[in-house]
Amino acid sequence: MYYQIREDTFYIMLYAMVTAMAMMASCYLLFRQGNAFARDVTPPLRLRRWAAAFFAFLALNHVWYMPIVFLTSNEDIKVIDLVGGLLDSMTFMPLAIIVLLTMLQDRRRPLWPVALMFAPLVVFGVFSVATHSYAFQLIAYIYFLLMCMGLFIYMVRALRQYGRWLRDNYADLEHKEVWQSFVVLAIILLVFVIYMFVYEGSAYLYAMQVIIILLIYYLLWRVETLSDLSMPTNDEEEKTVTTENVENDELPLSLHNSIGLMLQQHCIEKQLYLQHDLTLQQLATAVGTNRFYLSQYFSSQDMTYNAYINNLRINHFVSLYQEAIATHRHFSVQQLASESGYRSYSTFSRAFNLRMGQNVREWMCDTTQNCSNQQK
Repeated sequence: MYYQIREDTFYIMLYAMVTAMAMMASCYLLFRQGNAFARDVTPPLRLRRWAAAFFAFLALNHVWYMPIVFLTSNEDIKVIDLVGGLLDSMTFMPLAIIVLLTMLQDRRRPLWPVALMFAPLVVFGVFSVATHSYAFQLIAYIYFLLMCMGLFIYMVRALRQYGRWLRDNYADLEHKEVWQSFVVLAIILLVFVIYMFVYEGSAYLYAMQVIIILLIYYLLWRVETLSDLSMPTNDEEEKTVTTENVENDELPLSLHNSIGLMLQQHCIEKQLYLQHDLTLQQLATAVGTNRFYLSQYFSSQDMTYNAYINNLRINHFVSLYQEAIATHRHFSVQQLASESGYRSYSTFSRAFNLRMGQNVREWMCDTTQNCSNQQK
């Protein structure tokens, strides 16, 4: 395989460019203070650092493999290849998993299982280097494939939990959801696995470099457009929550009624729900309770916090629309959505569909019974 690209100057230049891009991405995440992709977003510092480490080791591993295209001795090439496989198992492959886990901010997951997952691959790599043989390669590939399948199952479950956590704590989900990122990265990982098993010819080598370029750009964008969701906790508030109530998900009837009244007074009547990015913690503070009790209240109503706020916002939009129609005031849907607490029209559109069972244009048409005069 390596002989095919030895005389390919363009590939060597592409390989060097990808190496430089990875190192530049690492330095950018480590040393740049601002945010180039989304200036109004503050990304998680922990994710930024792990992504920088991933890019750094990706660049270093590229540097390690670089002499292969210049070596002529089969033995030297074999040593570089075997040691490179060991380094891959110890550095940027585990770091790729850590970056995925760090994107999930519902809780700080322990990272030692990642090291445990890759320990067999490291052992296979050490034996391969020690014996100067590819005898363990097939076993390592099969184990890696099984590990990826197990990781996929775990991530699907973790993403479901993360999505529920988001809807229990945040009114606005812009710059917070990550399931799309997981799908994209899973596809990239799948292509890489296919490459490991069926690579043949220089076309695959070119394809891998292109995929790495896409990965660098996509991961940089993802890191800088994902909001930091760390929520400060109030120790005094947490002490007021009894262990029995939290564990049994029970809320005393008197407290339940009290929270309902406080929400009416402080959230609905004062239109607090129109505040952009209102969190469960902020609403709990405003109504004079804590987020644990407030979360239990919404659970007892069989709804999430996100659904509660969006229902109020959609009702507000309906009121604004009816008022505009009654007074013959010129308006746009985007304007009314913004006045209803939505920073993003796409978010409003999804929420409206979920609440009303049809898109906003269809609803306006049915409501006014005059589609030809529908406002744009």
